[in-house]
Amino acid sequence: MNPNNGSVPSATQPDTKASQKRKPNRLIHEKSPYLQQHAYNPVDWYPWGEEAFQKAIRENKPIFLSIGYSTCHWCHVMESESFEDEEVAKLLNENFVSIKVDREERPDIDNVYMAVCQAITGSGGWPLNIFLTQERKPFYAGTYFPKTERYGNPGFIAILKKISDLWKTNAESTIASGEQVTKVIQSMVPTTPGGLLTSEIMKLAYEQLRDTFDNIYGGFGSSPKFPTPHNYTFLLRWWKRSNTPPALDMVEKTLERMSRGGIYDQLGGGFHRYSTDEYWLIPHFEKMLYDQALLAIAYTEAYQAAGKTYYADIVKDIFRYVLRDMTSPDGGFYSAEDADSEGVEGKYYVWTPDEIVKILGEKDGKIFCDYYDVSDEGNFEGKNILHVDKPFDAFAKLEGISPDKLQEILRTSREKLFAVREKRIHPHKDDKVLTSWNGLMIAAFAKGARALNEPGYIQPAVRAVNFILDTLRDHNGSLLRRHRLGESAIPGYLDDYAYFVWGLIDLYEVTFETKYLKMALEINKIMIENFWDEKGGGFFFSGKKNEQLIAQTKEVYDGATPSGNSVAFLNLFRLGRMTGNQTLEKMAEQIIKTFGETIRQYPAGYTQFLCALDFSLGPTKEIVIAGEPNQKDTEQILTAIGKRFLPRQILLLRSQKDKILEEIAPFVKEQKPIDNKATAYICENYACKAPICDIDKIIHLLEAP
Repeated sequence: MNPNNGSVPSATQPDTKASQKRKPNRLIHEKSPYLQQHAYNPVDWYPWGEEAFQKAIRENKPIFLSIGYSTCHWCHVMESESFEDEEVAKLLNENFVSIKVDREERPDIDNVYMAVCQAITGSGGWPLNIFLTQERKPFYAGTYFPKTERYGNPGFIAILKKISDLWKTNAESTIASGEQVTKVIQSMVPTTPGGLLTSEIMKLAYEQLRDTFDNIYGGFGSSPKFPTPHNYTFLLRWWKRSNTPPALDMVEKTLERMSRGGIYDQLGGGFHRYSTDEYWLIPHFEKMLYDQALLAIAYTEAYQAAGKTYYADIVKDIFRYVLRDMTSPDGGFYSAEDADSEGVEGKYYVWTPDEIVKILGEKDGKIFCDYYDVSDEGNFEGKNILHVDKPFDAFAKLEGISPDKLQEILRTSREKLFAVREKRIHPHKDDKVLTSWNGLMIAAFAKGARALNEPGYIQPAVRAVNFILDTLRDHNGSLLRRHRLGESAIPGYLDDYAYFVWGLIDLYEVTFETKYLKMALEINKIMIENFWDEKGGGFFFSGKKNEQLIAQTKEVYDGATPSGNSVAFLNLFRLGRMTGNQTLEKMAEQIIKTFGETIRQYPAGYTQFLCALDFSLGPTKEIVIAGEPNQKDTEQILTAIGKRFLPRQILLLRSQKDKILEEIAPFVKEQKPIDNKATAYICENYACKAPICDIDKIIHLLEAP
């Protein structure tokens, strides 16, 4: 193991680069891997013992006690952010005696002060940080502190200054009343005018959507009705966060009604652009790649949340359509199919009863027509758009046949009609390949493969990624916008970068091939360099490599597709958590500040942005599985995670053979299988739990609110 890979040194070898610049502190003599990791911090650490306590008495200083363990993610975050920082170290060294304890070596110390932390704060975890008197009595406790105030958490520097001043001016009251000190610390948390958004804005968005919800047919408003998938993924997150059953009900009613309506291609799969009526019956027949991708994601998440195989079946039908009709031989995904064929809108999709009976025969034809509401008068210019308006079980009972028999009749009938339809003149296909929409489709296939436990969906995502990397990048590695007829052109826009990074992150979380995570970081870096607004925050739609027009735009509204800023916002948080890169998270925080006032005006118009806000507000679960990818117990854990709706989760697989992951996520270096068993390392709300091998305990922790 190379001790120079990343910021976290080997547990058994000091960071040689650091050792050339700094002298080791007293922890260099300790055997604990955790203490060895901190041996070259500029903080003058002491191990727990009389030497430290005597120094505190002699110099009349309070004690800062920090407890953790070598494989604790947020312990490493705090080390990198604060304990490696010269400003923090100077404050600690001048005003405190600092002690490091390995909880695995000294669980007795950990147990006592963890109880204190839980009593004071109502929660606990690691890193555990306690301020003590020289008599080892605690007067303030907490877990992870960011260096400066963030997400409502008080900043570590401000805490150190405040406690130091308090100790010097009124040590007696500090010793007498931990509660008083706690109140002082809480009172110092600053409020920023027009600053960070809270969950209240999510609640308001939910209420706005609820007030326009169609309780009979689902969806929002009357007509036309658009399938806006980020509305549903947001509502699922609000349901998960607030335990508000109507939010889930709204999603389920809408998704079910849409998939039973004419907006859904009942024979070929996939969704048309929108419904011209409130019933989801008469569509605008155009089919867009981005709708397939975003709706596949919405139905996948509904399957995870509600556990109904019906939603998984719709996802599979969408994918079947995309693979059959919207995938190029080279692996890229085409953009769209027209609404018209032979100059007539919808002609390709509609039927008469006579056509159906001729193909299926009298008996099955009648059953099919009755079930899909096909009549002589028709519902669209004298012909029929197939849709379902009858409950399946009730219809089977009415026909006097079993549900299984009805299912088989309908399945074979659809196949026969589809074969006939294929011989018709097809609508025009727009066969250009757009990087942005391909990014969405990659994310959809990856998410579907993981949630449905269908490895066959991985390969289409991999092929599309390879197509973009091989075909839609310039010589500098920047993305291009479009490919068609052998030509790739036009410098990519914000959406191209943001959507593609989204796809790469999701693909990593199902394949666990670190090259995809590494590529996501590289593309994200180029995006920041080219699109980030250094003055106002957020991303411009056009970057430095795009043509400079008379004005630049900065999109945040989530319309037919989510805005690039909304997607980039979540990407930054996910990548930040996956790699321990605080700079990315701070940039995401700036996006909140940049667009906060805009979002407040009508939050329901920014539901993809609110999906990212949900992640940022936490609590997040950072999950590292230490095990080999083809190992049975590893697969069992990954399957259990994939089938659950965990929208505020990041997932890494720590294989001993994967050295690249150590370089880009150094905190995983010491996260290893225990007793050769696949082991879950789970951190939540800036605190890490003890490692777990037992699948039932892992599931319990995953499902905990």
